[in-house]
Amino acid sequence: MTDNRNLILAVVLSIAVVFGWQYFIAGPQMAKNKPATTAVTQSATPGATTAAGAPAAAGTTAGSAPAAPADGTLMTREAAIASTPRVAIETRSVSGSINLKGGRLDDLRLNDYRVTVDPSSPTIILLSPASAADGYFAELGWVPPADGTKVPGADTLWTASADAKLTSTTPVVLTWDNGAGLTFKRTISVDPSYMFTSRDEVLNATGKTVELAPYGRVTRLGEPVVGGYYILHEGLIGWMGDQHLQEVTYKKLRGEPPQNFTGVKGGWLGITDKYWATAVIPRGEGAVDVQFKHVDGAVPLYQSDFKGQPLTIAAGATGAVENLIFAGAKQVSILDGYRDNLKIDRFDLLIDWGWFWFFTKPLFYLMDYFYKFFGNFGIAILLVTVIVKAVFFPLANKSYKSMSAMKKVQPEMAALRERFADDKVKQQQELMALYKREKINPLAGCWPVAIQIPVFFSLYKVIFITIEMRHAPFFGWIHDLSAPDPTNLFTLFGLIPWSPPHLLMIGIWPLIMGVTMWVQMRLNPAPADPAQQVIFNWMPVIFTFMLGSFPAGLVIYWSWNNTLSVTQQYVIMRRQGVDVNLIGNILSSFKKKPKDGEPAPAAKLPAAANANPKPSAKPPTKPGTKSTPPKAKS
Repeated sequence: MTDNRNLILAVVLSIAVVFGWQYFIAGPQMAKNKPATTAVTQSATPGATTAAGAPAAAGTTAGSAPAAPADGTLMTREAAIASTPRVAIETRSVSGSINLKGGRLDDLRLNDYRVTVDPSSPTIILLSPASAADGYFAELGWVPPADGTKVPGADTLWTASADAKLTSTTPVVLTWDNGAGLTFKRTISVDPSYMFTSRDEVLNATGKTVELAPYGRVTRLGEPVVGGYYILHEGLIGWMGDQHLQEVTYKKLRGEPPQNFTGVKGGWLGITDKYWATAVIPRGEGAVDVQFKHVDGAVPLYQSDFKGQPLTIAAGATGAVENLIFAGAKQVSILDGYRDNLKIDRFDLLIDWGWFWFFTKPLFYLMDYFYKFFGNFGIAILLVTVIVKAVFFPLANKSYKSMSAMKKVQPEMAALRERFADDKVKQQQELMALYKREKINPLAGCWPVAIQIPVFFSLYKVIFITIEMRHAPFFGWIHDLSAPDPTNLFTLFGLIPWSPPHLLMIGIWPLIMGVTMWVQMRLNPAPADPAQQVIFNWMPVIFTFMLGSFPAGLVIYWSWNNTLSVTQQYVIMRRQGVDVNLIGNILSSFKKKPKDGEPAPAAKLPAAANANPKPSAKPPTKPGTKSTPPKAKS
């Protein structure tokens, strides 16, 4: 049993090291300083550079000025929006506007999501103008050709009808004439969710053939604050067809040359946050060249862009391309729908399912099914836990039976350890013979813990990365399953007005988890080794502190799983004829331990331990001599 417990503790300690490192060392990074409020906004267009080799402004000819306010300073978001003419966007899911100066999608709010769990808090801002702090926008257009042909750029003022408004049922049409025989027309539509479609047409009245290459980009000005979690990617992302999924963090791209991917077919690219993303999706059969880049400066720039194959437009003809922009929440059902209905390959990978997606995604679908039925993700977590326990019941049942058998032969094991106390090799040989004779697998007890590891990690992943869990309530004081338990033992649950450090975030549910874990460990007697006893006794306390700052949904899962495990193990052990003295084991934990040098109370040996007493090595005492009483066995 001791050997078995050593392996269990090793596995548990491994979990503690992994998650302890994540939350106490590589946890949420300190909020970085916001970019300076006065700087020149830099932009970069695929295929266009200035004479000095620096990136040029979007859609402009080489050497033109960047799209920034005249005085070179950044504005507030509200002032930046008010400074240019716009076409309003109003749908069920999003609201904002299209900037007629440049034709950019640079003002977007997500109507269904708020900053905090408070329903009166502001809605999430996804996109903002380049001339504002934290500029973030998506853009489609034409790369300026080498012959100097004028194409729409960052300073182009598009024309729209006075009553134009983009809704899910009414597209908008933007037009611009370059004054040299080319008329550009852009028709923008949006579905009820987060997908924008842009059809760009060019009427060629120049009297000669024109070649224009389309491009698309997602640009972010300034480096956002990211969580820094190793299980979640935030930064530049794209599916590059045969080159598979590419994920590049801001830190990795900073100061490095651009990353290029050529000949990409059927891909998509953009920038992703934890719950939101913006991506451009090239359409058509032709391959595109993709680039991830960083431009250093007072306000750093990060950009995912693509350049398509040149489109040849004969004199008097009209050429057209159609591309998509996704800007919204990474809701699983919506991304799956775009993947299947619009044939966007691997578009669901905008959500970071991780290497074990084949386990994590089905777990989410199962939880989502129960959520739709009961309307509460907390209940879904409880039911999924029961199902997981049922699926692994045969294995767990076998493990608990083996543990029960080991407990039944504990007296014999104790007798063998005492008999061969000075011969460890012989002791192990006899113990292995006992295991073989009684058909006991000494490693079987680690399976209940080992089974929990992938389930625990996958559930942690689901709760942490999926937007469906964001602000999802349970019951009582748990209003957000993706956030830690808001109560705190060290404030007497709100009676003391102070904010404890991150390590002391011990709420009611973490306490319940610690107690259930402690009770589960009391099902078995403590190991004989004092060092193992210390670990055995302090492990629930360590886990309580470690999981205190974890999402409440995960702590609820762990507590419920512990409760089910205690019940399951108790029933199986009783059915195997084992005397489960759970109450006695619990009470013994509070008994006063003897001080150093103080003799421990004599333990009553089980009958099985005395069945084959150790033969005495001493000869019988002669009559009339003084006998020394034998030492009590410990």
